[in-house]
Amino acid sequence: MKKKIFAKKTLSKNIFFYKYKNGSGIFNSSIEKLLKNKSFLNKYKNTFDLIFTSPPFPLLRKKKYGNKVGDEYIKWFSDFAEPLKQLLKKPTGSIVIEIGKGWEKKKPFLTTVDIEALLKFKEKGNYNLCQEFIWHNTAKLPSPAFWVNIKRVRVKDSFTRIWWLSPFLKPKANNKKILVKYSDKMKELLKKKKYNTGKRPSEHNIGDKSFLKNNKGAIPSNVLAFANTANDLKYFNYCEKKKLTKHPARMPKKIAEFFIKFLTEKGDYVFDPFSGSNTTGYVAENLKRKWISVEKNKEYTLGSFGKFIEN
Repeated sequence: MKKKIFAKKTLSKNIFFYKYKNGSGIFNSSIEKLLKNKSFLNKYKNTFDLIFTSPPFPLLRKKKYGNKVGDEYIKWFSDFAEPLKQLLKKPTGSIVIEIGKGWEKKKPFLTTVDIEALLKFKEKGNYNLCQEFIWHNTAKLPSPAFWVNIKRVRVKDSFTRIWWLSPFLKPKANNKKILVKYSDKMKELLKKKKYNTGKRPSEHNIGDKSFLKNNKGAIPSNVLAFANTANDLKYFNYCEKKKLTKHPARMPKKIAEFFIKFLTEKGDYVFDPFSGSNTTGYVAENLKRKWISVEKNKEYTLGSFGKFIEN
């Protein structure tokens, strides 16, 4: 007999919480409804070290997972600024948000809705913009297809912005946890113990010591190049077996892993208010963080359990 790893609990009418372990689990509810629930707010106020999420994008074409457009999207998204801030742990919590781009209807022009929504969110919650990141999807298909493939008047749009914000002056962060492998050139410099020192045209004066210390890896840039092609076989098989709809826009595990490692420590709490297939929760669990996720679509909620099934 297979061991059950989730136990369903009811927070209130029409809000179900599927518990995993160590306080982690997923709410089958809209985030709007949860943020009006006093039990939820009292329990999780000042709790989360990191809110990491990718809300529905402001696309012109309606998606199954639900999305708004234009001014409606800006208001809808920015209204979360203050309530989500109340859930962040003081004084070190952060929120990281990926917002995709949209195009004007029947025109080869980008909208600025994603940027306007972020700026309004920042203003309403009085957040600091810690840093902007770019996720370059190296395997993304040419889009928008009509203007790129047919009319040939635009090039492939292959990146989205990821924004790191915090209402606090010193949010928790440590780039030593996300070091990347040294390049062959850097390895050679460390071996030779000699660097091209001196003053640069920028007037920076480069010395030997700072560049020849072996830090066991290089500090990554804010451009994250990951293909969204990973085969999530456990999740796919589980959804097929249970006849559940698979989420059409799944977050790459490496993106979630980067920010969870960078901005949290083991035992910290991570929250995703738009969890989809719950990549955030799955990665947080593997990194020994506690997590809470929210997904309003019941099929997506139930399908996400497949990520946690042990082989």
